[in-house]
Amino acid sequence: MKAEIITIGDEILIGQIVDTNSAWIAHELNSIEIDIVRKSSIPDNKIEIFKAIDYAKKEADIIILTGGLGPTDDDYTKDALAEYFNSKLILNLEVLRQIEVFILKRGSEMNVRNRNQALVPDNCKVIPNNRGTAPGMWFNFDGKILISMPGVPFEMKAMMTNNILPELSKLTTDLQIIHKLVLTQGIAESKLAELLEDWESKLPKEIKVAYLPSPGIIKLRLTAKSSSTLWLESILSEQIEKLSHVIPDYICGYNAETLEEVVGKTLTEKMLTLSVAESCTGGNISHLITRVSGSSNYFKGSIVAYSNEIKESFLGLNKRILDKYGAVSKQTVEGMALGARLLFKTDYAIATSGIAGPTGGTEDKPVGTIWIAVSDNKGVYSKKFIFGDQREQNIQRSSLTAFNMLLRRIDNKEM
Repeated sequence: MKAEIITIGDEILIGQIVDTNSAWIAHELNSIEIDIVRKSSIPDNKIEIFKAIDYAKKEADIIILTGGLGPTDDDYTKDALAEYFNSKLILNLEVLRQIEVFILKRGSEMNVRNRNQALVPDNCKVIPNNRGTAPGMWFNFDGKILISMPGVPFEMKAMMTNNILPELSKLTTDLQIIHKLVLTQGIAESKLAELLEDWESKLPKEIKVAYLPSPGIIKLRLTAKSSSTLWLESILSEQIEKLSHVIPDYICGYNAETLEEVVGKTLTEKMLTLSVAESCTGGNISHLITRVSGSSNYFKGSIVAYSNEIKESFLGLNKRILDKYGAVSKQTVEGMALGARLLFKTDYAIATSGIAGPTGGTEDKPVGTIWIAVSDNKGVYSKKFIFGDQREQNIQRSSLTAFNMLLRRIDNKEM
């Protein structure tokens, strides 16, 4: 089956918000063997909604809309759908009760706009919204399906997960589809593709590989289709095992794991503790670590030592070293890692110092120059990297590279 996803909202088109809904929906539909033929964004406008549906139904069996179901005057989707499907808006008492309970729990009072959200087209199937006040709508027409959901991501996701995906999965074929992810770090995409060329050429025809690069990490997605789930799991596991022997130095995690989760799991299993001293990453490493539930078991604390004064007073760096070598240097970052480990009394410490950009670079130390160090009871180890000139990307790449260096040091691998 084929689907088209249409996101509705002026705020998307002017760049006020980023459309994350369509990516999530596409991923979920793909998992139940529904192919996406197109994704589009349109304004809050009845005519544009009509045109988008007319165009989508030429190719898609399923049309999914998000957005435009709120209580304000610029939310046109429900009225547009009622007109498109020659419907009358009727008061749905079950939806009204759900809205009343939802608003009461939040200490608010019902108003006319809230009540109007319980008006739904008389020829649609209502999809309950347990996270908000706008119900979803399911229309069957001309052998096709149109589904309209709120644009608020956590409302949409709950509706999809609890009500829509179970129904759509009944309509797809008996073919099963399984995705496996392999996380790699510390290698360029072109170099990774070169190393995997022979491995890819020998893959069973049922398996496809996609490279998913992002700042600091490249995910390899292995996708397999068959009628047998057990067989799929078996061949994917076999190929991932072979892959681990081809690029053992670059694999840092699997499936839905993030690199910070891999770090947390490793530290927990080995009963190790960690501290951090950050300069150019500005607290991002600490933020990533503490996103993981249970991180207090291994993460003791951090210092964002942005100025030389803080590096001296809290991390014990010698002013003469800072004056001689500068903040962005091997000597400074190693001193930061040693100081953090001593200050927090941890098994390991990582430190970063660099020029994130886009300003601040020199001929000797251009923008993107980053020093990263790892300290343990055997000593301190550091490495210089030259990343790009994009500040946010440099911060993220530095953070993930620091995690990778830590993991390699724990496993006694070459840094």
